[in-house]
Amino acid sequence: MDARDEHLTLEALGLADAPRDHPLRYPGVRPSGSGLLDGDRLLPLDRLAHPGRTPVVAVGSNASPAQLRHKMAESGVSSPVPMVRARVTGIDVGVSAHISRHGYVSASPVGSPGTARQLFVIWLDPEQLATMDATEPNFDRVLLPAPQVRVEQENGEALLGCFAYVNHHGVLHDGSGAPRRHRDQRALIAELLAESVALRELFGGTPEEFCRRARSDAGLRDRGTRLFAQEKRVTVSGLEHLRVR
Repeated sequence: MDARDEHLTLEALGLADAPRDHPLRYPGVRPSGSGLLDGDRLLPLDRLAHPGRTPVVAVGSNASPAQLRHKMAESGVSSPVPMVRARVTGIDVGVSAHISRHGYVSASPVGSPGTARQLFVIWLDPEQLATMDATEPNFDRVLLPAPQVRVEQENGEALLGCFAYVNHHGVLHDGSGAPRRHRDQRALIAELLAESVALRELFGGTPEEFCRRARSDAGLRDRGTRLFAQEKRVTVSGLEHLRVR
């Protein structure tokens, strides 16, 4: 590596810890601005739009450079990934109604007219897109509807044809029937455990124990996912009708 780029490494930028390794830090640290993820470096981005690539709105850990780096490296994909900060109106960040193999409860978009969030758009080439689809077995990649959902990159340019990954198990509600909003992972898991005796019996009484048991036992994760539905804690995201890729 060129010594001039040492300050652009994920380690130097404080972006090196992936949620897959630190589940209670999900969704991971996001960059302060747009950049080009190139292996272990986040380089300056010379342009925002990238013809020939597919723009995907990242609502969870796909906006973590460390998580993205792991996903691509595991599949032998080494091409850079443009990451563009954007303002997204019309969706909010809900809670997926399944337990991830990495031990956390992930995020999923929910329809929310008028809500605006600062998110990232990742621009994926065909190989990267296939890799990403393969890493999201609990999600469907859907085309976000314009103008109900508006995606504006940091220069104010509106994007059309953006996709997002929507959990096909549905999302968890907040007790009133409305989608629960994703929050700090430790607080979220503590809240879910406090609300369900059966969930505590499966995963223990603390977020740390929840993550440890979830990471080590696929069958337990499946039982926990089914329990969400059995306890009627699941609702629709409002995006189920969208066209799947």
